[in-house]
Amino acid sequence: MGVALTRSAQWTAAGYGTRTLEITPLNEAILQEIIIFVESFIYKHPQEAKYVFAEPLEWKTDLDPSAFELGYIVSATTVKSEEADENGQPLLFFSVPQIKVRSFGQLSRLLFIAKDTKLKEAQACIEANRNPVAKILGFDCNTVKEDSSVLNILDKITEDDDPESEIKMKIAILLKELDLHLLNHSLKHISLEISLNPEAVKNDVELLKRFSGKGEQTVLESIAYTSDYEFSNGCRAPPWRQILGEMCYVLVKPHDVETLCITCSAEGVFLNGGKIDDEGEINYERKGAIYKDLITFLKKTSAKFSEVMSKEHIRFNELQNGKDQPKETSDKKELDALPKAVDGSDKGVLEKKQINLGKRQMTKRLEPSLNWKMTVDYKGRRSSLKDTHKEKRGGKLEKSAPPVSPGKTQLTSKNVSKIEEIVSESSSESEEDEEPPDHRQEANADLPSEYWQIQKLVKYLKGGNQIATVIALCSLKDFNLAQETCQLAIRDAGGLEVLINLLDTDEVKCKIGSLNILKEISHNSQIRRNIVDLGGLPLMVNILDSPHKSLKCLAAETIANVAKFKRARWAVRHHGGITKLVVLLDCAQNSTEPAQSSLYDVRDEEVARCGALALWSCSKSYANKEAIRKAGGIPLLARLLKTSHGNILIPVVGTLQECASEENYRAAIKAERIIENLVMNLSSENEQLQEHCAMAIYQCAEDEETRDLVRLHGGLKPLASLLNNTDNKERLAAVTGAIWKCSISKENVTKFREYKAIETLVGLLTDQPEEVLVNVVGALGECCQEHENRIIVRKCGGIQPLVDLLVGINQALLVNVTKAIAACAVEPESMMIIARLDGVRLLWSLLKNPHPDVKASAAWALCPCIQNAKVTRPPKAQIWCPVTSGFSEN
Repeated sequence: MGVALTRSAQWTAAGYGTRTLEITPLNEAILQEIIIFVESFIYKHPQEAKYVFAEPLEWKTDLDPSAFELGYIVSATTVKSEEADENGQPLLFFSVPQIKVRSFGQLSRLLFIAKDTKLKEAQACIEANRNPVAKILGFDCNTVKEDSSVLNILDKITEDDDPESEIKMKIAILLKELDLHLLNHSLKHISLEISLNPEAVKNDVELLKRFSGKGEQTVLESIAYTSDYEFSNGCRAPPWRQILGEMCYVLVKPHDVETLCITCSAEGVFLNGGKIDDEGEINYERKGAIYKDLITFLKKTSAKFSEVMSKEHIRFNELQNGKDQPKETSDKKELDALPKAVDGSDKGVLEKKQINLGKRQMTKRLEPSLNWKMTVDYKGRRSSLKDTHKEKRGGKLEKSAPPVSPGKTQLTSKNVSKIEEIVSESSSESEEDEEPPDHRQEANADLPSEYWQIQKLVKYLKGGNQIATVIALCSLKDFNLAQETCQLAIRDAGGLEVLINLLDTDEVKCKIGSLNILKEISHNSQIRRNIVDLGGLPLMVNILDSPHKSLKCLAAETIANVAKFKRARWAVRHHGGITKLVVLLDCAQNSTEPAQSSLYDVRDEEVARCGALALWSCSKSYANKEAIRKAGGIPLLARLLKTSHGNILIPVVGTLQECASEENYRAAIKAERIIENLVMNLSSENEQLQEHCAMAIYQCAEDEETRDLVRLHGGLKPLASLLNNTDNKERLAAVTGAIWKCSISKENVTKFREYKAIETLVGLLTDQPEEVLVNVVGALGECCQEHENRIIVRKCGGIQPLVDLLVGINQALLVNVTKAIAACAVEPESMMIIARLDGVRLLWSLLKNPHPDVKASAAWALCPCIQNAKVTRPPKAQIWCPVTSGFSEN
């Protein structure tokens, strides 16, 4: 954790007091990951959570002592935890405003108490404890540097004779894993951030100067740099600030607000502290959010600027584009004039010109050339996006139409995106899909040669004839399109527009080439969004009617990749794609299909597989599930389940698994006798197929008849045997979930006892992820309703891990744990163990839980504890409080 906080976290500049964490998206992301780690620590690693830190983590907090309730001794200004170390010292001590914490368990509970202010508490803790690893594991302050890594600390632990070395080693490894996770998360976050360059900032400033002055028609009163000196790299900031990525500082006077002092840096534009003296010294501290460019910043800051710009944006964009167009055209001609075969000395010149041209192209989105697209019926087959383009041009789309300016294209895409987002939000989808923000390659980045080669090929796609287009498509396919650089190179050069336009031609070879590339690059989340914005999905849906099987397969596979977020799934349904995809499942029965050349032939099973794959992605929407059912998809999916091809079975079962969450589907699944096939495929050698079959059974087993069918078809034994394979956690979660739901029936519990599944479930109560623990405890809660099973759980040592889980914070897990403990407490021997482990006090504490289901379950769990109190006779101080007259002291 030390390396990540030192190298990745963004701290305030030195010289302005104590360094603190800046309020940036990157820092917030790092803090959120640390919070998730600490919150889950108490139930993922219960033994390590009790480890006492060598030195307490101490910081100032805004929490009120009254926020601490059960488990703490509270006074007006101090709080002590009842949990203490071997010397009797509390593991949490709070004396307003200072707080000291000495274990992960108390840290986890503190974050739970902080609720909405947990991010602020985490920030304060990190700022006050710059080297938390050393304080946790314990070393002399003089021997541990500020940037000491966990690897160095691991070396020190191995040399130590401390009896707690094993626990310290485990914690050190966990902290090392967290450190690596934070570094990787930071790199991923940084890669998505916007990057400006001095040339782009200079162009914006010069253009704004032309629109500035006195009068209501100007966008600004004035704009000027704080420094007239420009370095050779185009920056105007002092060298010691350039190291931090800052390029220049601009003084802007809008019409309706005071003068703003703005910092333009590589990561964006933001407001700084302004000039702090008459000599022009600037307070470089950031005072607000970061925006992608100067125009966006001013639109958010000045209402007058935004109003005037909305009127002048067309003229502004024309000037912006006109400034770069002649130079770009000349560069292209010069580049094309170079000979194709170059020697070593000329190669450097060629690469340099390619780089210069590529940098300019990255800041501009060109409209693809449609020189050879003359056989297309534009009136009947244009998407809504292209209709918008025609309206903006003021006439029909013609062969020699000039490129649309970037401002217009961006405005059109935003309008279409906004309309689709509104419709998507009004749909019945419940899940939230998060797509990362769009970003461009950094203009000054050291990009590989493939990037520039792809840009050259895209140029041929734009301006070439049919033969050149096919050759360019084949050449693009030879690149490693799974690499993000190649994917973004196609997009940055305007290749996505060309590829989507090719789908609207009558040339089958071009459609196949385009879909082959779109299928590969649509694995990228940004490109998925771009495809939807450019109206690609309606064209793909239309291709599903093609007589060529290969085109159907490619279109369905691409739809499967694109339909990963709400707006895309809505678009597929809105354009009739669900019905057409369901028809693909029935392709094997279509005997009237005309024979095609071997170039376009694929097997019927492949068409069905691609159709099922697309339906799987679309089925995450409730509206799409209903559309699949109404289109007759369930009988076709049931028929495909009888095949022996694993590559078809996985998407088919995956679709059924998604849809089985709806009651209508569960009834249809029973009617089509699908449970029998799901049970049969549990014995498959394919782990992914086993996982989806188990998950489908989990969804369907809410119904008693389904649980009986699973037993009658012999599904309980393979489920019990799959418990022994714990390496695949996703499959383990699905299997334990299926066992939990099946255990609701007593007949199934008897079978599980016969297959020794209860003993295996007890062994899974430790060192398992949260999604597995919820299902395991739920299954044990159902099994322990019988006397024989309660004895098995007690003899296998299952009571202690169940009690340990009472200190967790997961609501579903707490509900299941309390139910399991309530079942075990009926047996006197188990009740004695629960009392000895302080389980009843923990149950009492759950009555303060804010979640009503947890409160109710804890209250029901206390009932058998009270009934068996005289039998167990625990010490009064351990579990009882004088709350009611029913619990009098003897």
